[in-house]
Order: sequence, then C-alpha cells, then structure tokens
Amino acid sequence: MKIRTGFGYDVHQLREGLPFWLGGIQVPHTHGALGHSDADVLIHVICDALLGAANLRDIGFHFPDTDPQYKGIDSKRLLAEVVRLLREKNYQISNIDSTICLEAPKVNPHIPAMQRVLAEVMGIAEDDISIKATTTEKLGFVGRREGVAAYASVLIVQQ
Repeated sequence: MKIRTGFGYDVHQLREGLPFWLGGIQVPHTHGALGHSDADVLIHVICDALLGAANLRDIGFHFPDTDPQYKGIDSKRLLAEVVRLLREKNYQISNIDSTICLEAPKVNPHIPAMQRVLAEVMGIAEDDISIKATTTEKLGFVGRREGVAAYASVLIVQQ
C-alpha cells in the first residue's frame, strides 16, 4: 500500500456582480470570484492537492486558462476529471482537509451543502471532507475584501 499527501493553494479576485461559486454551490453574495472557469477557489485547491499527491502536475497543466473549452466551465467537471485521473493510477481519496479565507459572506452555514456536493462528485463520504472557514482579521487582500484564498491538504492511498 502506498500513501501520499498533497497540498493546494489558490486565490481569486472578488468582483461585484459575479456569481460566487464555492465548494460546488452558488453562495449568495454581492461579489463573486473572477477566473477563466467558474472560479471556484475551493474546488481548484482540492484539484491541485489531489493532482500533486499523485504526481500529476497541477490544475493549470490539465485545464489551461488559455484553452477556450474551459471558459466558464463548472469546476465540478474539472474535479470529476481529476478523480478519474487518480483512479487510472489506482488511487483512492482517503480524506481532504481545507480552509477558505474570506471576510464575507459567512461560509459556515454553507459547509454541509458543499460537503454533500463534493462528496457526490468525488464518490467519497461527506465525513472524509473537512471544510473550515476563517478571516484574515481585516489584513491583506482578503481582509480588504478584494479576494478569496483557499488551502487544501489531501491523503490518497494506492493499493
């Protein structure tokens, strides 16, 4: 049995009037994340952490922002493809631990819905997905509400 860890980090600018996709759900807010895809920062860090754990490079390698086929794409589709790539190498996801850094809106009320959606996409138990939220106490670009950041750590197992 082979056990591997992976880590992901991502940031996106926040802009007024855009939909705010986070963890596979649309969170009501006046601002949304700016990006080539739907800019779901949580899914992006999970993808990067999983790809890194399996030594499959990063999300930009597999889904470049220069490729028009990914313009506006639902990040859940990217995550499903990453899971497929892991399964090709006989990896199973053991668990995911993630943190979202955001001043507003409050994320905690939406965490159970995010866990349900992500678990369904990845074919794992909701209990294997930890999502935490924090602020930066009004410091930096997150504190000024200019952007959102997220981190993820994953554990994968190969039989």
